[in-house]
Amino acid sequence: MIKPKIWLSSPHMGGSELSYIHDAFDSNWIAPFGANITGFEHDLEKYLSNGVFVTVLSSATAAIHLGLILLDVKPGDTVICQSFTFAASANPILYQGAIPIFIDSEEETWNLCPIALENAIVDTIYKGQIPKAIITVHLYGVPYKIDEIRAVADKYNIPILEDSAEALGSSYRGQKCGTFGDISVFSFNGNKIITTSGGGAIVTSNHKQKKKIQFLASQSKDKAPHYQHSELGFNYQMSNICAGIGRGQMKVLDEHIFLRRAMHNFYASLFENIPGITVFTTTDPDYFSNYWLTSILVNPAETKNGINKETIRLTLLDSNIECRSLWKPMHLQPLYKNYPFYGEKIAETLFENGLSLPSGSNLTDSDKDRIRTCLLNLLS
Repeated sequence: MIKPKIWLSSPHMGGSELSYIHDAFDSNWIAPFGANITGFEHDLEKYLSNGVFVTVLSSATAAIHLGLILLDVKPGDTVICQSFTFAASANPILYQGAIPIFIDSEEETWNLCPIALENAIVDTIYKGQIPKAIITVHLYGVPYKIDEIRAVADKYNIPILEDSAEALGSSYRGQKCGTFGDISVFSFNGNKIITTSGGGAIVTSNHKQKKKIQFLASQSKDKAPHYQHSELGFNYQMSNICAGIGRGQMKVLDEHIFLRRAMHNFYASLFENIPGITVFTTTDPDYFSNYWLTSILVNPAETKNGINKETIRLTLLDSNIECRSLWKPMHLQPLYKNYPFYGEKIAETLFENGLSLPSGSNLTDSDKDRIRTCLLNLLS
């Protein structure tokens, strides 16, 4: 008998989402307008504080795209991007006809390396261009090196587009991720810490930028008694239904963060005495991670019988337990292999040896027992 699937990170409803959806139906606001949208945006602004302005959108990819437009990225411009990330961080660069420049990670946070970043900027300027933007990522919910990256960005007067898709609820020195960039984005995809089924948000510093985002996201309709368009627009608005799910999810966000961090502790305890397995953990007290996904590095030189990450992945798969290799770096992807890359092989090594394990906030004690038994039978 096949056991039920244990997912890497599945949606986790809190119970109040349906009430907001019913409100949308009762008021007939099924379109991308309505009280749920304004309410969800307000909830996010209150949660993030720092006087930010939030606009919810159809996806985080859309948010990055509009963020690049707001930063005046045009065809032929260069944009720096962390290589060790999901493709959605980089694809909007190509949407704008710009040229991505990929940067290696550092070992402490697995995020953008400040040294490689500055090397790339200096070299790009030497070649005759100042990069238009830096896309930073809080990978797996762990904040990047905020101060170091900001110092480099400010030194060369390059704005930061902060990809916080995986980091809602994470913070650095008490300040929430999503408030460190000149522009920031979040994802509410089905596998994120909270979900709207699909969706995202863009965070800006003033109301004028928010109005511009709303204009671009609704097909750039000019003020006129008829449909008139003076600049290119996009269909990037979030629906009032999805925003209703988001409003309900905000009520359980802190609980979800607590449960994700508990899953991280579960794995830290599980692998404590297992040779060759390292759980990715931030030990600096300034860094607070939501641990959206708990990830491990596998060293076959130290594991039982030289077990590697692929053996673990396939063993879990045989038990109907989902896990996933860490992100394949962008500079190794067929789509991006011919674009510049600066750094060494840190991101590449992480990809070769790393796995993300089931980390959902809705995993049961029975799920944990299955995961524990499967892993210990293989590794002990």
